[in-house]
Amino acid sequence: HEAARQEKRQKSYDDFIAVAEKLVEDGMTTPKKLGVLGTSNGGLLAAVMGTQRPDLFGAVVSDVPLTDMLRFPLMGMGAAWKHEYGDPEDPKMARILRSYSPFHNIHEGVKYPAFLVTISTKDDRVGAGHARKLVARLKDVGSEHAFLFEDSDGGHGVSDPYKRAALMSRRMGFFLNYLQ
Repeated sequence: HEAARQEKRQKSYDDFIAVAEKLVEDGMTTPKKLGVLGTSNGGLLAAVMGTQRPDLFGAVVSDVPLTDMLRFPLMGMGAAWKHEYGDPEDPKMARILRSYSPFHNIHEGVKYPAFLVTISTKDDRVGAGHARKLVARLKDVGSEHAFLFEDSDGGHGVSDPYKRAALMSRRMGFFLNYLQ
């Protein structure tokens, strides 16, 4: 955990990318058939994968994610996570956070994989603004397959597959539709 915290966070993303590349290299799958799903911090990871390596994934499901790493302390309980991610008010950390912040790394002219971003309006840990901003930004650059599902219930636990089977079914249906 310490090996990929704060200024070393990119290491966790590089490791994930290496595994995905190895799956493709070994013929286990192709990028069009490779999807990534993550929840909370894993939702951040999923969104980072879709923005750093849009060529490597066919679909991304990012559930209750952090996506704006320069403003996370101002949303939900984000201020409590400075120990994990670093403080964006520190210029050195702001550069690092911006380098992988999904919201800040969406660019014109890039073909992004299909994105389904799910959130609860009542999520007081992350805040629905992260998901809303990410999908809006993807649409701003012309992504045709960027979807937001905002549930009015559930809080940060909206992703619990045992309590929210219909939402998990929606996520799996999204993968079935977009991973070819």
